[in-house]
Order: sequence, then C-alpha cells, then structure tokens
Amino acid sequence: MKIYTKSGDHGKTSIIGGERLAKSDPRIHAYGSLDETNAWIGEIISQLADEHLELQKELLQLQVLLFDIGTDLATPEGIRDYIVNQQHLLEVESLIDAYAKKVPLIEKFVLPGGHLLASHFHIARTVTRRAEREITQLVSDGIPINLHAFKVVNRLSDLFFILARYMNFVYDVKEPFYERAGKVFHND
Repeated sequence: MKIYTKSGDHGKTSIIGGERLAKSDPRIHAYGSLDETNAWIGEIISQLADEHLELQKELLQLQVLLFDIGTDLATPEGIRDYIVNQQHLLEVESLIDAYAKKVPLIEKFVLPGGHLLASHFHIARTVTRRAEREITQLVSDGIPINLHAFKVVNRLSDLFFILARYMNFVYDVKEPFYERAGKVFHND
C-alpha cells in the first residue's frame, strides 16, 4: 500500500461519502485538531509510568473515541450512522467524576504547568478546546453534525483538565495557581 495518493496535491481532500473539500474547510480543521489531540494523548501514554496501567488503558480507549469523533465529523449527514452516542458521553463524564474525587478542591484558576505530564494534558485540553470552537463554527454555519460527538469533545477538555491536576497530585507537584484573581471557586 502506498502511503501517498497525490489526490491532495491541489489542496483538496475527500471526506466520507467521496465529497472533496478544501483542506482549509472548517470540517477539516475540526477533525484535524482532534487528530492533534490524539497525538498528544499518544505522547502522554508513552510517558506514563507502569503504575498507571489503568490510566493508560483509559487513554487508549479515548484515542479510539477521538478517532470515532473525527470519523463522525468527516461524515455528512445521511451517509451512514454516526458512531458516537450518548453512552460515550456518559463514559467520559464517569471518568471526569472518578478523577475529580482523587484531587483536592481548588479555589483559584490553575495555570498550565507543573509536572511534565500535567503540562501535556493541558496542551491536549487547549487543542481540544480549539476543536470545540471549530465544531461550534460548523454548527453556526448550519452544517449538520453528530451532536453527541460535539458534547463529548466539550467533556474531553474537562477530563484533560482533571487529569492534568491528577498528574500534579500523584507526582506531588505543587499546582501553579493564578493568584491575581483571588478566590473564584466556592466549594460549598
């Protein structure tokens, strides 16, 4: 199998169903950003120590989910059934809840940083937020998309935030806080 097809040499790419779009199309940007998130998750998995085997498995499942979301974004409505559904959303929310219980409550904004793995999760979070903005543009432009996938992307950025905090916690690295804002979260 050849890795290059030359079909994109004129700035176009095919999406599922065969339609050709400019590589600068908002749809292509959205799933391209998710591909970038996926690469960061791969980097994190490669750096996780053996004591984090469960997290490695969870992240590998998230990589598959990110690929599925990208596939759904590359699929115009009506071509085939979407992959991502409500169950995927609930699974991501369950991960958020589980890891949120493992970290201390905060009252201030957290600055990206701390342990190297925490920093990588923050990068994955910000790239995911970019993808969310790009998907929002598709919705604003009236392009039908899988709304379950859209919601999952929103939750994934929240999960990556919690996982960044978790990495700082388990490696006993003091989280950098944004001190100028004062107390912004009220843990009642």
